[in-house]
Amino acid sequence: MNAAHWWRRTAWLVIVLLLLAAPFLIEAVLGRAWVRIADVALLFVMLALGLNIVVGFAGLLDLGYIAFFAVGAYSYALLASPQLAVHWPFLVLLPLAAAVAAIFGILLGAPTLRLRGDYLAIVTLGFGEIIRVFLNNLNRPFNLTNGPQGITLIDPLQFGGFSLAQTHSLAGLTFTPVHSYYFVFLACAVLSIVISRRLEDSRIGRAWVAIREDELAASAMGINTRNMKLLAFAMGATFGGVAGGLFSSFQGFISPESFQLLDSIMVLCMVVLGGMGNVTGVVLGAVLLTALPEALRYIGPLQQRWFGEVFIDPSDLRMLLFGLALVLMMLFRPAGILPARRRVMEKRHAAG
Repeated sequence: MNAAHWWRRTAWLVIVLLLLAAPFLIEAVLGRAWVRIADVALLFVMLALGLNIVVGFAGLLDLGYIAFFAVGAYSYALLASPQLAVHWPFLVLLPLAAAVAAIFGILLGAPTLRLRGDYLAIVTLGFGEIIRVFLNNLNRPFNLTNGPQGITLIDPLQFGGFSLAQTHSLAGLTFTPVHSYYFVFLACAVLSIVISRRLEDSRIGRAWVAIREDELAASAMGINTRNMKLLAFAMGATFGGVAGGLFSSFQGFISPESFQLLDSIMVLCMVVLGGMGNVTGVVLGAVLLTALPEALRYIGPLQQRWFGEVFIDPSDLRMLLFGLALVLMMLFRPAGILPARRRVMEKRHAAG
């Protein structure tokens, strides 16, 4: 075993150990609230990876991606709560939520096959709003979604008699619900990364890239652009459906207000900021844009400590600084923090 291979294996081992110890380290340093933020960050990693398939790989601008998150969440919640008086097991509901979201992805993709750029963005934006409005109003004449009041008492994740909503002790460590959910979300996020990597290096991934670069040329080369686009929408929606199902069980309550247009924009920002088409960059973008707004909440207490009073409302200043950070990032790193190698090579070629 050469030195480079040994260092690589050691680095991966350290990363794995840090990820496994992360919830306990975060709680010790920042508090248990930040463990919950880490859980949410892993959900957004799955969402960003799903949108990266549509936007980063296939080049299809989707502004209504949060609709698939909502479809997965409601598919899970309806069958795991008193709303329909059924309580199906987790291992059945999560694949079902993914499948329903994939069907909605195909339903969105089918009528938009001829659209590109701004036109596709407007249509997908409208689709996302239609889903939210439907969820908000499907409480009459038959109460399916409970309207704006949302669905409560959603069953937590359970493996046999082991419920993640309860506190457990193992090997001297205490696993609260946020700790237990962290490991489930981490496993799902790692699986999403592996699938994204495999897709990127596959014939399907190369076909998506060809469509993104020049759809006419891709069609002339024999690529079935219609099927490839539908597959991109379906795969991206599947990731969103899984994340939505996990979100339902984690929260125990969902409502249409959890699936706003701003959430779609935020997920798109994660993809663009991290680096479209680069799986590692997208993961980094999702983590940063989940943690950064929460970290900026401490601006209010800092003003109180430094000046004796709060001059600017923390929520307003938080969004101002957040927006400024995005503007500066796009000015100095327009391809993202970790741009895809293909994009870096294209820029070097254009510059040369």
